[in-house]
Parts: sequence; structure tokens; C-alpha cells
Amino acid sequence: MEIIVVGAGVSGLTTGIRLLEEGWSVKIMTEDVSPNTVSDVAAAWWYPFLVEPVDKTNKWASETFDELLRLKNVEGVECITMRKGREYLDEICEPPRWSLELPHFRILDQEEIVKKYKFGWEMEAPVIEMNSYMPWLLSKFKELGGTLELQKFNSIKDVSGNLIVNCSGLGAREFCSDDKVIPVRGQVIYIEQDPGFGRFDQQPETLTYTIPRRDFTVLGGTAQKGDWDETIRDSDTEYILSKCEALWPELDRKKIKGVAVGLRPSRNELRLEKESIGEKIVIHNYGHGGAGVTLSWGCADEVVKLVKINM
Repeated sequence: MEIIVVGAGVSGLTTGIRLLEEGWSVKIMTEDVSPNTVSDVAAAWWYPFLVEPVDKTNKWASETFDELLRLKNVEGVECITMRKGREYLDEICEPPRWSLELPHFRILDQEEIVKKYKFGWEMEAPVIEMNSYMPWLLSKFKELGGTLELQKFNSIKDVSGNLIVNCSGLGAREFCSDDKVIPVRGQVIYIEQDPGFGRFDQQPETLTYTIPRRDFTVLGGTAQKGDWDETIRDSDTEYILSKCEALWPELDRKKIKGVAVGLRPSRNELRLEKESIGEKIVIHNYGHGGAGVTLSWGCADEVVKLVKINM
């Protein structure tokens, strides 16, 4: 039996790869492929952001962390690098539970904390260059025997096949009539300057990040819920730069390379569950918010478990 995966973003491709590795026949059906997916615009630093429920997502994030390290160290995937970053917070708090799984995590000394903040920590995590990683995932999927077909569906009922994995992201709002799915608009800036280490304020209201990669540094950001506008806004560019300059005063605006916009597929809770629709079995895997890359391999492994139960 052939398994149909709907969607070729990072969730669809990693899920397709895991299913192929288990020996199943897999076809991805999708409207867009890289470089035209929202995953291609992801920053992308491993960090569980804008996603619930944390009791599940923490586990999937840790599993993905381990797999990204394996891909880097064992398979030699060069577009995955390890970089340190410092997160600054307004109040003293307990570190997140996922921090216990990280090989490098420490609380910052007071003199290391940027003015206006009261607390912070340093961590080392994978940085993924999505413009290279997405083509690598697609190549891996095809190398394992997966097939891909460009196709747009208005409804999940229109998809042929008895077992469907729904990785349609923001498209799930229409595709399976889920009005809990909303866009969270993110605008980023690419700059040819290395800050040495990443600097982060991960609160949605004041979201700020500088993510150093080998090709360039990604500056952000915005987290505008319900905003479908994919055009670049000069006002947001200035807003992002002013926030980043507060954390990184050495930022040189003359080295800006480009600007991009993506719509994160947000939901009150990530949906990863089985649903029966007529004679079809559908396994949903969408609503990852700003943590699609961070949760990708852990969620793909969870999909495999659900498929095994229903085969």
C-alpha cells in the first residue's frame, strides 16, 4: 500500500523519509516545493517557539536535536552547524525543561546580560541553513525511493488513497477546514556580518534574534498573528533593525543582503493525531508554529508509530 503525504515543507519531507526508511512506499503530493515553501524562509535555529502542548513538544524537540546532531556528525550534512546563543529575559525564571537535554546550557553572569534585561542563559544548538537543507531533504527522499507529484487539493476528501499523512501546514485551514490554524507573519533580514554568537529575546511581543550562519546572519523578527501579508514592509525592516541593534550594537546596516517574509502555520496546539474520514485513515501533522524545524524529526517518528498501529 502506498502512503500519501500531503505537503513538502520540512515536516512533509522528514515524515516521508522516516516512512521510507521503514520500508513503505511513499508519495508526496504538494502544491509547492523548495524554494517556494515557508520552511525555506525559516531562520532556523533549534528552539521550541510558539508551539504547544509543551509536554509533548519538549520530547519531540529533544529527539529532533539528537537527529540533527547525528546528521551533522555521522552523515556529514554540512548545512547543519552548532552555534552558541544567549537569550535575555525580563524576569528571573526557571530554565525550560528542554534545557536539561542540551550538552551546553548555563545561566549568564550578571555582567553578561544586556541592559534592560534581568536574566538570561547561554546555550549551544543546531543552526540549519534552510536554502541548502530543504534540497538535501528532497534529494534524500527521492534517493530512498519516494515519489513527488505537484497537485493542489481543496479538501482532504479529494486525496486518493486509504492512508494519508497531512503535513499541509497553513493550508490545513482550508484543506481540512481547521479554523484553529492561523498565520503568524515573520519578516527577516539577511546580513553579511557575523555577531560571533546569537542574541535572542524570544517573547512574541518583543521577538528579537540574530542567528549566525555560514552564509549570512538572519535578523528578526516579527510574530504578527492573523496577518496574511507576504509583502516586505519597510516599517518592519526598521523595527527589526532597531531591536537587533539594541542587542548587537556593532550591527552594520551597509552589509544587509536581503529581506524575506514567511507565514508560520500556528495553532493553539500542534495537531498530531489519527482521524478516520470515511474509509480513509488520516494522520495529521501540522500546526508547528515557529518550531517546524525544531520538531520535525520527533514528529516524523511519532507519525511512524501511528502508522504502525493502523497498518
